Amino acid sequence: MSAPLSVIVVETDRTRAQLIVDSLRAAGEFDISVINDPNGLARQIQARNPDVVLIDIENPSRDTMEELALASGPLDRPVAMFVDSTDEALSTAAIEAGVSAYVVDGLQSQRVKPIMDAAIVRFRMFQRMRTELAETKKALEERKVIDRAKGMLMRAKGIGEDEAYAMLRKAAMDQGKRVADVAQALVTAAGLLA
Repeated sequence: MSAPLSVIVVETDRTRAQLIVDSLRAAGEFDISVINDPNGLARQIQARNPDVVLIDIENPSRDTMEELALASGPLDRPVAMFVDSTDEALSTAAIEAGVSAYVVDGLQSQRVKPIMDAAIVRFRMFQRMRTELAETKKALEERKVIDRAKGMLMRAKGIGEDEAYAMLRKAAMDQGKRVADVAQALVTAAGLLA
């Protein structure tokens, strides 16, 4: 059986914090911690390393929003933020900081769990997209290096593109390396000799 989801609730008002805690406990089994003092928030969250962070702040300033969002590690875990009032700049700042769910005037006990669930799903979706983007960028960079290495071989040996690629592939197989790694070594060596 898996461990319960660990949740940190960031709320300075004890009554509102208790409302969130009670609504989560009514919805399932969670390991819940409450942070009442936002001083050193990043350190407190890092020390506890939660699965999810729920932040409730009545009337945030832009600076407070950015500090809370960045301290809660939105790129490391889902973050849901409940605010009583906002404007477009604040909501944009929260979303750009990576907050998974930004809810205005939405702190109602029956909505806490569904909003947290939505934040988790949205976080995982964006995490997959970030991973796919990083993999695509890496593949593109490797493709560029392979093309450069092929061009170097074509000029040096007076051969065609297919032959140059076959040489790279054979060298990679002989060395037990990837074609991109052999191509990078060739480009690096040529740079040193130039």
